[in-house]
This record gives sequence, structure tokens and C-alpha cells, in this order.
Amino acid sequence: MSQLAIHQIPLLQDNYGYVLHDPVDHVTAMIDPAVAEPVLRDVAKRGWSLDYVLNTHHHYDHTGGNLELKRITGCKIVGPRHDSDRIPGMDLGVSDGDTVRIGSATGEVIAVDGHTHGHIAFWFRESKALFCGDTLFSLGCGRLFEGEPEEMWESLKRLRALPDETLVCCGHEYSQANARFALSLDPNNPDLLARAQEIDEKRAQGHATVPTTMEMERRTNPFLRADTENIALAVGMQGAPPAQVFAEIRHRKDVF
Repeated sequence: MSQLAIHQIPLLQDNYGYVLHDPVDHVTAMIDPAVAEPVLRDVAKRGWSLDYVLNTHHHYDHTGGNLELKRITGCKIVGPRHDSDRIPGMDLGVSDGDTVRIGSATGEVIAVDGHTHGHIAFWFRESKALFCGDTLFSLGCGRLFEGEPEEMWESLKRLRALPDETLVCCGHEYSQANARFALSLDPNNPDLLARAQEIDEKRAQGHATVPTTMEMERRTNPFLRADTENIALAVGMQGAPPAQVFAEIRHRKDVF
């Protein structure tokens, strides 16, 4: 199995898409193209041709480039089977437990409902990379536009169980705002304090703050720690079910 070359592309105001390339079989895929032109430019610069688009969910800032990329490159579009009517140009639907192949690299499909119905993530085990769209962010998680807190909490637990070294390749540059909120709940967490400082320094230099790692997120992201005494205490919900604690954290972030 090949280890993918992964290149992050800034899109729109604060989106990230990801170009994946198998250097052995020379197959290339794009994760969540908000728009087409930067993707075409990046792939051409590297001398590659685009074979696949992989969509995590239907929102326009993750699928807006689908049809133009398909028209120009002939690429196949892969997306969540349970959301096929909202994925532009979709050729292949995948569900939880399915796999996708980028050349000889295999990605596992994980259902992560909550931000939207039908949201999926792609985990490439050999490349140690998770492409999670808007489910999990650096120090945050997606708003619940369509799902319930219980669904999102279950989704986050599934992602949290991935190996420490997993790169969390998320869909947006939200780290600074997420850090400010996380510190409001967990101001004495040394890992969080160090991470917040690192984020500020990177943004001051115009650098991206993602990918992050699953190990770092487990130590610093309050949304992944709704089942810890410290976070439950911070929101005054000691002893409450973790899904209820998560719901309170999400509400507080929504109005922060």
C-alpha cells in the first residue's frame, strides 16, 4: 500500500481542501473542493491529473467546485450515499465501513452524523491521515445544523478512538476562535495554553494551524472531553451523561 502525498490548499475565506496523490500508481484525488480553479492550478503545477473528488458532506463550501472539476478533468465524484441527492455530480456513494482507493492507498469511510445528516470522514490508515470535513476541528467541532447532540457525540467518540499520530485534516481555519473558547472552560490546561500560544504565533505569520493530531485534540479539545470530570465541572454538570455535557458545551460555543 502506498503512503499518500498530501497537500493542503486554502480555499475561499477560511476553508481547506486537500490534494491526495499516490506516487506509485500516479492517482490523484481532491477532498472537498469549494471552488475549482485553485485545485486545477495546484494539480497542474505538480504535473498530476485529477482522478477523483471525495466529498465529506453536501455544504456548498465543500462541493462548489465539483461540477467544474468533473467537466474539465473527467474525474469521478465520491460522496456519502445517504446524501446523494445533495452532492453535485456524484458518481459513487459510500457508507460507513466502505473503503475508497486512491491508487494503492485505501481509505476507510466513517459515518459522522451531526453537523449534517450523511456526513462522512475518510481515514487513510497507512498515511495516518483523517479527512473529517466539518465534524472535528482543531480545538472544536462543527455546528449541529441537522443532527442532534447525541449523534455528534457518538461521531466524535469514533474519531477520538483513532491512533494518536493520526493527522486531523479538517475543513476550516477556526483554531484561534476555538482556542479562546476552550480556554474559557479549561484555563489551567498546560497543553491547551501551549497550543493556544502556538496557534497565535502561526496565525501572526500567516501560517495554517492545521492539520493537528488526534493526540493533541484528545488533550486540548473540550468537545472530545465531555466525558471528563474537569470539563463537566467547568459547565456545572458534574455527573450528567456525557452527551448532555457535550450539548451544553456546543450551546455555549454557539453563543460565545
